[in-house]
Amino acid sequence: MKKRKLIYSLIVGLVILILLGITGGSYYLVSYAFKPDPTVKSGPKGKVDKKLLADQNWLKKQNYQNWYEESATDNLKLRAIYLPAENKTNKTIIVAHGYKGEAMHMARYIRLFHNLGYNVLAPDDRASGQSQGKYITFGWPDRLDYVKWIKQVIAKKGSDSQIGLFGVSMGGATVMMISGERLPKQVKAIVEDCGYSSIESELSEQLKQQFNLPKEPMITAARIMGTIRVGYDFGKGSSTKQLEKNKLPIFFIHGDSDTFVPTKMVYENYKATSAPKKLWVTKNTGHANSYNNHPKEYQKRVNEFFNKYLK
Repeated sequence: MKKRKLIYSLIVGLVILILLGITGGSYYLVSYAFKPDPTVKSGPKGKVDKKLLADQNWLKKQNYQNWYEESATDNLKLRAIYLPAENKTNKTIIVAHGYKGEAMHMARYIRLFHNLGYNVLAPDDRASGQSQGKYITFGWPDRLDYVKWIKQVIAKKGSDSQIGLFGVSMGGATVMMISGERLPKQVKAIVEDCGYSSIESELSEQLKQQFNLPKEPMITAARIMGTIRVGYDFGKGSSTKQLEKNKLPIFFIHGDSDTFVPTKMVYENYKATSAPKKLWVTKNTGHANSYNNHPKEYQKRVNEFFNKYLK
């Protein structure tokens, strides 16, 4: 009898330890993935980043405006950079930034679209740049914020507006997630660059790469922890499911050597939509470097795509 009680106590103790380990691990994972990094600045160092710094210095000299919007949920004050075209136009590109980034990190792309003659709106997502928020939300709650930004463009620039959506990395996933919403008719086309197929898939990939851990049970525990702490279930944040509802023309771009958002994800995204679509997998290119590695071809392909649909 005493032996049985001892075994029972050991089993219960072991289960409690495992549950405590999973709970602690999921808490750490949510903090690691969803909390903003205050050490990330708008002018990082490095060979490629020298180009970014030059473009940021250019942007700071431009006569851009600060626009503001209230988030679709949670009553947060959001900020965006709006840079009007040199020559008046009804065409606007809305640019979505990447993970732990901000609008200023998109200076190269803002400059690209400005040089192509577009108005450009570049929001700071929740908990990014000058926008309020405690947690990065990986594009899912943000997608509804972007619908509000779209409506603000139309309200300020006219009902004849022609709008394109563009995003890189998390921003690429964000614009794909936007694609499944009911959007104003003024939104005409989307270009996404290296966005993930779902938040869960991306976090599972990073769990494996950075911590050498399997997907389960940590991801399920993190979904519960994330719902409690961040306020939404990240398991619902799926680019592919939103793309299944998408009717807008979309251009997918991805590096063939991307390991951060594995290249296989672009094929999943491409397959998910039945809308008019194009795919360009760039050669010898890692994550979010397609424009850096292939600047002339990138500009040509993106410009041709938007020109086809924004009239």
